Amino acid sequence: MTSKIKRSNSEALFEKAKTYFPGGVNSPVRAFKSVDGAPLFMKKGSGVNVWDEDGNEFIDFCGSWGPLILGHRHEGVFQAVVSAMDNGSSFGAPTALESELAELILSNNRFIEKIRFVSSGTEAVMSALRLARGFTGKNKILKFDGCYHGHVDSMLVSAGSGLATFGTSSSAGVPEILANETLVLPLNHIDQLRQCFKDHGHEIASAIIEPIPANNGLLLQEKTFLLELRKLCTEYNVLLHFDEVISGFRVGFEGAAGLYDIAPDIVTYGKIIGGGLPVGAYGASKEIMGMVSPDGPVYQAGTLSGNPVAMAAGIAQLKECVKPGFYENQQERTLYFVNALNNHAKSKGYNFQIVTVGSIFWLSFDGQTTIRESARINADMTGFRKLFNALLDQGIYIGPSGYEVGFVSQAHTKEILDVAIEKFYSAMDEAL
Repeated sequence: MTSKIKRSNSEALFEKAKTYFPGGVNSPVRAFKSVDGAPLFMKKGSGVNVWDEDGNEFIDFCGSWGPLILGHRHEGVFQAVVSAMDNGSSFGAPTALESELAELILSNNRFIEKIRFVSSGTEAVMSALRLARGFTGKNKILKFDGCYHGHVDSMLVSAGSGLATFGTSSSAGVPEILANETLVLPLNHIDQLRQCFKDHGHEIASAIIEPIPANNGLLLQEKTFLLELRKLCTEYNVLLHFDEVISGFRVGFEGAAGLYDIAPDIVTYGKIIGGGLPVGAYGASKEIMGMVSPDGPVYQAGTLSGNPVAMAAGIAQLKECVKPGFYENQQERTLYFVNALNNHAKSKGYNFQIVTVGSIFWLSFDGQTTIRESARINADMTGFRKLFNALLDQGIYIGPSGYEVGFVSQAHTKEILDVAIEKFYSAMDEAL
């Protein structure tokens, strides 16, 4: 089933783009490989709405993959960007805006004492892995199957066979010697976790995990598993690295660390701290961050790190997020939305449910099954593809992959969600 919306302009733009870019896109998931038709080329966004080059209007639940927690073109963020641009777009030198954003973050986060801004979540992870190795003097990294940490070479690995396997490259161009420095475990398996630390704890510099895995479905972990990971890291002098590129500032100002009240040793954040502009950051204690150049021997640099336009946007956005009741209101409206859809699915007997935490949600086509490991996700994406296209016809836009999550923004009022709920009902009744 293909969508019935007008697509001629997007199709023409896609054909042209394919002559310039691999697959016609600058990031793979945009190519609509998991769904039908040419990708939609977006033209503008405002509040909850986006418009494509064919003039189609959608209520957007993708939000640039999460960072637009206030919605598109939020007036405060927009004006902050304009004001910053009026003074210049980049200096490659310190600005007061960097310290203002850092103070806003650090004064409202119990888990980090110093921070370093970079330009993306991938760069933040790459830098944090190097920092962990430099601080501990150990080389191996433990990661978990189903967690995504950007396109860092040593993180583009998948599990082999057996217990606590050494990673195998999941991308061409990643040397096996790098993959072999990464150990891979399944999520939510405490016995395997304990055995891995027993066998390799003396070699592991850090254990990196999405505390709320949200790049391969929404794989909510039992808190007992995360607590055991924290305990073992402490016991074996391994740095616990929470990759909060998605969950940070989304499920709470302190992210999943605050939600679960578990203290990581290193945290990485993504573009939500830049109001949608290219930003990332990593933070830790003063002691650990003291290893970073120019204070210490772990080198990391970037001309666009702390870019003043991105810093200004981040300040404007996070000042809204830190206001009392912001996250409680986000969760309340998200549950209002999700519960309505789940009740409809249940009343119709659909093998479908929406999983949620904070203002993140995921469309699961495994009925009422609780999925905590990526290997248990139904690989048949036929149901998602049908629902995705039915939603487009109804004027709803979500990320074009059944493994990706959706987001509710501050701009999604209950009145707008009521409209979206009815559109979802129609799409579900057509596709499921």
